[in-house]
Amino acid sequence: MTPTIVFDIETIPDAGGLRGAWGIDAGLSDAEVVEQALERRREQTGSDFLPLHLHRIVAIACLMHDGRSFHVKCLGKPEDGEGALIQQFYDLIGRFTPQLVSWNGGGFDLQVLHYRGLIHKVQAHRYWESGDDDRDFKWNNYLSRYHSRHLDLMDQLALFTPRANAPLDELARLCGFPGKLGMDGSQVWPAFRDGRIDEIRDYCETDVANTWLVFARFQLMRGLLTPDQYAAQVEALRARLTELAEAGAGHWREFVDAWPAALAV
Repeated sequence: MTPTIVFDIETIPDAGGLRGAWGIDAGLSDAEVVEQALERRREQTGSDFLPLHLHRIVAIACLMHDGRSFHVKCLGKPEDGEGALIQQFYDLIGRFTPQLVSWNGGGFDLQVLHYRGLIHKVQAHRYWESGDDDRDFKWNNYLSRYHSRHLDLMDQLALFTPRANAPLDELARLCGFPGKLGMDGSQVWPAFRDGRIDEIRDYCETDVANTWLVFARFQLMRGLLTPDQYAAQVEALRARLTELAEAGAGHWREFVDAWPAALAV
């Protein structure tokens, strides 16, 4: 069975990159550089959302299901550099050639991974394969929006219509799943600035759990899982997260507690 990897990234403004790319005073602190950049962005666009190449990745979470078991964690260690995290992500693809699943991965996560991987001299041959070495990839690869090796679940459900996009948190809750816990993307930079990288990693992990649960519901809707198969897979994930909670993972305890058994499937 082809394994499925649901992934998500968390990012902060790249203060060092902003100094160089935008010529911001090198004598300013990271916080001051970021605030100046965000203010400039608000003046230019009305939003403080930075261009994708100026997002620095601080966490990459993956949930892998191989048909038998679930593995969910953030890659690397909290102290690992950005390049090491990105390389580990692409190494997983090279090792397993998985089905990738994301929520808005085609509109954010993958582009950031592309730009930041380029900056760090990351190698990702399998991911960029388009048929030159493996003919199967000519007809189904990770790069084409309409191929299935990467499924952007948000984009697919909205039929590639941005005005129809739905937030993961709200859709997960409507389906009876826990939704986002602890923080949201807008709070990652303040949390990182305060040294709370473990909380960021925990939040990223719960995001991939929510995404996988919505993906499983999608597989049921399109007939790739029977009702019994769907229920079994959801219960298996619930059991795995309960094990992690009982082993001391506080974020999984919160997640499981926010997921009433009556709404588990």
